[in-house]
Amino acid sequence: MFQRFRQRLRDMGTIRLLCEGAERHARGNGEPQPGAEHFLLASLDLPDGSARRAFARVHADADDFCAAVARQYDQALRSAGVEQAAWPAGDDALPEPQRPSLYRAQASGQAVMQRLAELRKADPAAPLRGAHVLLVVASMEHGVAVRSLRAMGVEPEALIAAARNEAAA
Repeated sequence: MFQRFRQRLRDMGTIRLLCEGAERHARGNGEPQPGAEHFLLASLDLPDGSARRAFARVHADADDFCAAVARQYDQALRSAGVEQAAWPAGDDALPEPQRPSLYRAQASGQAVMQRLAELRKADPAAPLRGAHVLLVVASMEHGVAVRSLRAMGVEPEALIAAARNEAAA
């Protein structure tokens, strides 16, 4: 029982790092709330390194994901008739928001957090890792994150398998 409590505390720390990282990535790109793509970017920053190793298992460079997301946003803007050279630079980043009483994320970000909670309930003894976030995001049928992965030449199904292997390791 004590071991389970300790694991839960560690998982809460991982969730804190994940949410703070997702917010940082979102604000850095001019978004007020993080989406699934920001959670994936934040998973790459987690100290366990499992998300990065899962990318390596499918022979993809995790550092290319941010640029792939920027291209997806750029393409979406162009298709709407808006010309934009690139995703906003760091000087266009949104300021640190005042902390609301509830955590706020885009719908896709909320879906990531809900699915992570379901995974934790299914196996509460296993530590929460970046690979779990990658597994959840790559499992989404639609959205910027999945389109970005495909644009990189990464098939979500292969990344899901790699993330499962990393999560189990």
